[in-house]
Amino acid sequence: MNEQVNDSKYSDLRTIMHERAICVIIPTYNNGGTIGRVVDEALLYCDDIIVVNDGSDDTTASILSSKKGIDVVAYERNRGKGYALKRGIERALARGFAYAITMDGDGQHSASDIPAFVEANRRWPGSIILGNRNKAKIVRSKGSSFANSFSNFWFCVQTLHRLPDTQTGFRLYPLKKLYGYRLMTARYEAELGLLVFAAWHGVTIHSIPVDVYYPPKEERVSHFRPAKDFTRISILNTILCILAVVYALPLFVLRTMMKWLRVAAMTSILVAVVVIFWPSLLLYTKIGPMTERKRWRLHMITYRVARLITMKIGLPGVHFTMTEDASADFSRPSVIICNHQSHLDLPYLLALTPKIIFLTNNWVWHSKLFGFLIHASEYYPAAAGIENLMPHFQSLVDRGYSIAIFPEGTRSADCRIARFHQGAFYVAEQLGLDIQTVMLYGAGKVLRKKRHIPHRGHIHVEVGRRYSHSELEAIGNRRALTKYFHRLYRQRYDEMSNKMEQDA
Repeated sequence: MNEQVNDSKYSDLRTIMHERAICVIIPTYNNGGTIGRVVDEALLYCDDIIVVNDGSDDTTASILSSKKGIDVVAYERNRGKGYALKRGIERALARGFAYAITMDGDGQHSASDIPAFVEANRRWPGSIILGNRNKAKIVRSKGSSFANSFSNFWFCVQTLHRLPDTQTGFRLYPLKKLYGYRLMTARYEAELGLLVFAAWHGVTIHSIPVDVYYPPKEERVSHFRPAKDFTRISILNTILCILAVVYALPLFVLRTMMKWLRVAAMTSILVAVVVIFWPSLLLYTKIGPMTERKRWRLHMITYRVARLITMKIGLPGVHFTMTEDASADFSRPSVIICNHQSHLDLPYLLALTPKIIFLTNNWVWHSKLFGFLIHASEYYPAAAGIENLMPHFQSLVDRGYSIAIFPEGTRSADCRIARFHQGAFYVAEQLGLDIQTVMLYGAGKVLRKKRHIPHRGHIHVEVGRRYSHSELEAIGNRRALTKYFHRLYRQRYDEMSNKMEQDA
């Protein structure tokens, strides 16, 4: 039974890595005693293994030839770890991978830490993930400890970022963000150069704890040459310090200027809404009685402005895409359900149809700034209770409006699908309505929870399938519907994330 559970765990992880286009690259040189075990353990977690045989002259080649399901890059002369990594990265890119986990062939890295890298990649897509070795459990030479401290210091000088372990070879790279990898040097210092260039180009770097195993001194196979490699590292650091001034500093200034231009553009849109759009709507609602025709015009104005900002002009720094299922239909009333990520969710949903109303939080309902628009548009506070709002919903449905409800009830902190409540399915059941599914990706990454400055990013709106009332009845009662759609949204959001985050 335990074996079946473990097989399922490995299978699920291998599937996730395949869907996120993550491979494992293992550079090796004369690791005949360990490379077979390293590859076997890595294959438990990942189906896509690229091994770079850096001119080994021991049993490494014959061991690799006996392994099925791996991609071996080999050449005759030993060229160094930096060159081996470059060849592995080139092969991974040629095969269409978006990310690569690199680990050494000498057995010091444990494949059991691969799931932690995958989870970190899901949390920080597009980032470099470094394995911070647990140095308390290992005995290292003074030279090795000094080399790591030396590297950490110069990385901080060159990038103004602190990292606990810049010498670790256990890493996850976003392959499409490896700026300057073709200029990598051939030896150990190449990995430091990759980090520095990535930091200069604004790639975020995160560290996660990993275990490391160093065999007894008499069993170690090390290709580190203290005098030569320290000299090479010192020369590289000198060059990088010069480049930090003449290349990285102007790049940082330009990136900062672009960030504040983006913020200024977003602020301009907000000011235009507050100074022009809001007063105009306030005047419109206050002059004369609020008739049905007037409400419809109000919804139409809001729809056109939302569509202009989100889809026509586009939010600054945001790449917007949208797909729509053939069964989608906003011309007839339905309960529209959508995952909740950010304050940006509302304008993107408003841009789908003018005949839509929302349940709001109390602070929105009582807002002195835009409460008048909420009331005039016939949005209602969720705190009033679904049962008490049913007569209002029935009136809206009779007039052709759809009711948009976020089943999660609140914004997800990490953008993943949270627990669903039954309210949306109760409304659909009581009013005999279809359910129109909508999925949002990226809104919570562009405007994160408890943050006010937007980031660059990709927002995708997927207008999904429309479920008829008879189909909903076939699925089951409200509890069954809640479970069904929660499972559907979790699965679809994971699929969407795995695809979208290959280009994060």
